[in-house]
Amino acid sequence: MSAIPEFENGAAPEFCDGIQYFSEAWPQLDEWGDTPVIAEGQTAIADSKDRKAAYQTLMMADALRYLTLQVCGAKGSGHPGGFASSAEAYAALVMLGHTNIITEVGHHAPGFYSAMFLDTSLEEMGIRTVSDMRARFRERHGLLGHLSGAIPGILAPAGPLGQGQHFALAGSLLHRDKLFPFTLGDGGMGEPYILSAMQHFNVAYPDVTNFLPVLIWNGYSQEHHSMVSRMSNEEMTAYWKGHGFKNVVIVDAKEFDDGEQEGAYVDSSYFSFEKRVAFAQAVLEGMDQAAQSALNGTLTCFIIKQMKGAGVHTVGSKSHNLYPTDTLDQQHIIDGLKRRALSPSSWQLVRDNFVRAGGGPAAKTSVTESVLAISPLSALPTTDFKVGDKQVPSTAMGVLVGAVGKMDSRYVVTNADGNEASGMKNINDALKIRHPTEDPLYNQTPTGQVYEPLNEDACAGLAAALALFGSRSIWLSYESFAINGWPIFQTVTQAMAELRRKTPAAMCMFTAGALEQGRNGWTHQRPEIENYFAAQMRNGNVYPLFPCDANAIQAAFEWGTKQFNKGIPIIASKSPLPVYLSLGDARKGIENGAITLYQSKKGDKGTVVIAATGDMVFLPVFEAKDRLEADGYRVRIVAVMNPRRLYRPGDVSWDTVSEPDNQFMTDDRFNALFDGDVLLAVSGGPSASLEPVLLRTRASIRESFCWKRGETTASPKEIMDFNGITADAMFAAVTQRVFS
Repeated sequence: MSAIPEFENGAAPEFCDGIQYFSEAWPQLDEWGDTPVIAEGQTAIADSKDRKAAYQTLMMADALRYLTLQVCGAKGSGHPGGFASSAEAYAALVMLGHTNIITEVGHHAPGFYSAMFLDTSLEEMGIRTVSDMRARFRERHGLLGHLSGAIPGILAPAGPLGQGQHFALAGSLLHRDKLFPFTLGDGGMGEPYILSAMQHFNVAYPDVTNFLPVLIWNGYSQEHHSMVSRMSNEEMTAYWKGHGFKNVVIVDAKEFDDGEQEGAYVDSSYFSFEKRVAFAQAVLEGMDQAAQSALNGTLTCFIIKQMKGAGVHTVGSKSHNLYPTDTLDQQHIIDGLKRRALSPSSWQLVRDNFVRAGGGPAAKTSVTESVLAISPLSALPTTDFKVGDKQVPSTAMGVLVGAVGKMDSRYVVTNADGNEASGMKNINDALKIRHPTEDPLYNQTPTGQVYEPLNEDACAGLAAALALFGSRSIWLSYESFAINGWPIFQTVTQAMAELRRKTPAAMCMFTAGALEQGRNGWTHQRPEIENYFAAQMRNGNVYPLFPCDANAIQAAFEWGTKQFNKGIPIIASKSPLPVYLSLGDARKGIENGAITLYQSKKGDKGTVVIAATGDMVFLPVFEAKDRLEADGYRVRIVAVMNPRRLYRPGDVSWDTVSEPDNQFMTDDRFNALFDGDVLLAVSGGPSASLEPVLLRTRASIRESFCWKRGETTASPKEIMDFNGITADAMFAAVTQRVFS
């Protein structure tokens, strides 16, 4: 590392330890950089038209570029190019005091971390100098390669494209007085539903416009030109306006280029200094206009158009990421850093503005850095259905969902395929569908709490984001389509595992799964998603619940409303099914993980334990029980309702998550439930949910009966027959293959 030269203010500030290159003072620093433009005690600049503000915005942008490139170069890894082309836009937001900034793009992480370093947020994790940041970038217990809620000041995770808008929408819905900008790249803008999700939200919540998409239109995606790179400015404007945006503010760097760069996308760092300041001024003024427009009720987006990689080591997709050979001793990295170097006093000026913007470090002021106050819930109006009666599980839960919505006016229920189709019209009756067209026949009202965009990504996205930001919600879906929304639930539950605060559990319920949808064919039979969240049980904070009847689903929902920092998917049917448990016993089953539904009183041929997840699947299970008992076997039927509780502590990363839960079924209790000569593991979906039972059972003989694939059938029985989930198969497994 080169020695720190003594420039206009002597040695560099202590936090600059680790910066390799400093520059001479910028032109007119004594005039435009004599004091921070955000005055002490203020949270933003006073005037976006002020040249001093533009000058210091440009300085902040270059500081962000420098740190982004240096921390990536320190590891020969990471993604500097995309953020580099957003630097003026990010800096303008900070200067304007809008620091609740979200990103769609996980690859912008080093830039966001640089911002959190400059505003001192990272000091909460012991990162006080640039040397510290370099050492801990892309390291465990450090600065993850993609954004994470574990990092102080970062509002939301970023990684999978197509998710950033959901967090901005949730923030704007919960905090009407703040702006929630989110950056997205033109490479990822083609992800499904981004603009349509915002359009639907705007139709449903026309008065909530305080979110601001900030498109980083740089012409490239990860490894090639972006698919919208050939659009003209007019075409891009029309594209956004076609999705309901009334105000589209574009600042195109090409209009300031005085170096005759070729092509529609130019690198503003090669402009003359005067033109660089003019470009920063235009971004600052345009962002101010866009922010005020969004805060004042107009659906608005801001677009900055300049070359990807502007101001770093190279441009275009070649700037997207560094490889192991792109280290700090390589000439192209050295040259890039020297071009962006600042003087020591300039670094202090940038830090002062960052620390003051928005009222203090993001780690102290971001809306997600404190627990959101929510309405208390009184006892839910549960019904103890009589054992032996037939009741619809989804309908029983719907009563409780409606009750929560009545007690918590911020509660949002999301559904793409319709609550009525899932046996939950009672939710619509109680809470109403949010729709601009008032129509009592369809339970529609502009103030409803049921949000129904017709895609699962938007449903899962808003519900999960609201939970992450501290508010109650639930996503209701047909199991077959839920796979389209589950990735953001995975992202959010992982983020919840890392949070430094409590937040209500992210809840969802999937109805009308494989066993009920035979007539619709395999398109409506997608229980493989259960393998997805069964695998997540080992994360430590994901709890799939499989209530066996209408009492158990009430117990499952009730339990979920009391949990924090968990992901809780519930699987249940919309058909009338037998009630096996009292409400009290159902609560025990959910809390403990499993419970006995039936135990034979006699039989001399051995004990067969049938462990099952689901509700409709118990129909062939009990039929098999009758046949086995008639043949002389003792049978114990166990409903596995909360399989996460059935793992052994060492199987699950429970002690690595926020709000750790170390409740696991003891060996004695497990053996009392599952000991037998034969274990039959039965699932209406795939077998992964029964893994903890299969791992721990002492039965020497075990068989599984589970989903194989979908088909068009006339009845649930026929689809179960097609998959071999039948009483005949269970009986044969015991009598022909086991005790033959």
